[in-house]
Amino acid sequence: MRLTWRMSSRRRSVRSAAGLGLAAALALTGCAAPDEPEAASPGATATPTPTPTPTRTQTSTPTPTPTPVPETPRTVVSGLDAPWSMAVLGETVFVSERDSARILETSPAGDTRELVTVEGVVHSDEGGLLGLATDGDALYVYSTARSGNRVQRYALSGEPGSYRLGAPTSVIDGMPAGTHHNGGRIAFGPDGMLYIANGDTSDEPASQNPDSLAGKILRIGPDGSVPRDNPVAGSPVYSLGHRNVQGFAWATDGTMFASEFGRNYRDELNIIEPGGNYGWPYVEGTGGEGDGFIDPVQTWSTDAASPSGIAIVNDTILIANLRGEVLRAVPVADPSTSTDLSGEYGRLRDVVAGPDGTLFVLTNNTDGRGSPRDGDDRIVSLAVPRA
Repeated sequence: MRLTWRMSSRRRSVRSAAGLGLAAALALTGCAAPDEPEAASPGATATPTPTPTPTRTQTSTPTPTPTPVPETPRTVVSGLDAPWSMAVLGETVFVSERDSARILETSPAGDTRELVTVEGVVHSDEGGLLGLATDGDALYVYSTARSGNRVQRYALSGEPGSYRLGAPTSVIDGMPAGTHHNGGRIAFGPDGMLYIANGDTSDEPASQNPDSLAGKILRIGPDGSVPRDNPVAGSPVYSLGHRNVQGFAWATDGTMFASEFGRNYRDELNIIEPGGNYGWPYVEGTGGEGDGFIDPVQTWSTDAASPSGIAIVNDTILIANLRGEVLRAVPVADPSTSTDLSGEYGRLRDVVAGPDGTLFVLTNNTDGRGSPRDGDDRIVSLAVPRA
């Protein structure tokens, strides 16, 4: 049976409360000089000065010294091979390598060990071991296999520095896969559901086909079940009309943002609405609202962007850019504007709020499209921008 979709041109308004600082001033008027007592009125009876009541001296509680945030920028880890994704659990950062199919465990101090080499991964240009996500109990892994793109769940045990993974169980498999445009990003939303980006896999019409999982953002339960409140009953599809989504994150009010690669004209930042149609392949960039598609809130020229992983910190959307080689900051309150924060490390694939209070940014210069520098690829720690 063919699934029917509603097509919305409504664009959600984004509001963000800005903090206001308040300062109080005390005005002193009509006071006598400190060394001269105020004179009594003629004929007035002097009022005796009351003896002050003794007060108990309070023992002060020492203020704990906050842990200092490390100086930035600094290299946390170097020597990575085509890294693709990071997932943070407490003090641990898990890192995927696309071509080697390795998952690494690392600490803010840079201690790194190989956790596992994922079996059955097929690397073909943009396919391989891609996104990682964790719910604290397990590590969820997106990869390309011979049967298509898939997400597997690995139970986590042990402690930081010595984590162990259980045997993989399938969460979803058989998703369309291709040499290019495999999407690959996975993340848990504030609703506890797992969101999955699968690209159009170079089959452009599939993005508009509601029966295909290509060119879609999917929403499923951690066990792979389809939530009852998904846009279409029984379907994992959350939104359609995408070319190659590679990043998403949520603002504090629950607004979902996603970054998306254009073909050769405009890259996009979108606000994702359940059941929304984002126009690909009929529309690239803006101009689709009249046809019932949802326009992006911001676009960039493809030679200045290629937006991949994103994170939201301090009401700021931070976007790692590959071809543009910059970390871009977009205010949640006005997502039509942006600022380039850093352009010193080459291609950037992912960004997360690091476990030490800084930003962790993942470079991507060894994937065959960049110009590797000494020590590439690496995780770089950068200062968190203040809203």
